[in-house]
Amino acid sequence: MAGEAVATVEVSDYVFAEPMNGPLLHQAVVAQQANRRQGTHSVRTRGQVVHSNRKLRSQKGSGRARLGDSGNPGLRGGGVAHGPHPRDHSKRLPVRMRRRALRIALSDKVRNGYITVIEDLYVDEPNTRSILDMLSALDLKGTTLIVTTAPTDDLRRSVRNIRNTDTMASRLLSPLETTRVRNIIISKHAIETVDELWGHPTVKPGRATRSVEESGSPA
Repeated sequence: MAGEAVATVEVSDYVFAEPMNGPLLHQAVVAQQANRRQGTHSVRTRGQVVHSNRKLRSQKGSGRARLGDSGNPGLRGGGVAHGPHPRDHSKRLPVRMRRRALRIALSDKVRNGYITVIEDLYVDEPNTRSILDMLSALDLKGTTLIVTTAPTDDLRRSVRNIRNTDTMASRLLSPLETTRVRNIIISKHAIETVDELWGHPTVKPGRATRSVEESGSPA
């Protein structure tokens, strides 16, 4: 691979020419990060720690501040005031917003020249050197995501030892995975899959049928 352009790929403007919408893209990325949180972090409150209920010193006369038992949050070994407890961090985002956020992220990569389309990427056996040679030929700097239709185990093993480089299937692309890297290397078949999956407007079930019925046209 010499890193030179040898052909062109036609894709739809609906996916790769979406105008920038920073707030929507940020909302989608934050929602995806929140949905990955387990929410199992927890601390003990003053009433849950094991301690003696004896008052540590007299209320008055010591010249020091008032102090209750050893469960006081201000003492070592005491409870935690206003600490985290298990809860659900998930955020719901409509499917239209999620899809548009992905189109925005992909379009921004295209405008900045951070998407590189290759003919195909296949390795017969785990071979990190071949992937390094490809990255060197393309002269890519920064984090890189290699996207194929279905990454094989040999490809994953070839990439996992390379710093700041990862691989994934085209159908799993998301706003978070797209924005967390600088460069995207995508195979020709994979970009065609992306164009096929997200290259058409989302229509809710029954919306087209209702439109036909309201217009009086036969179904």
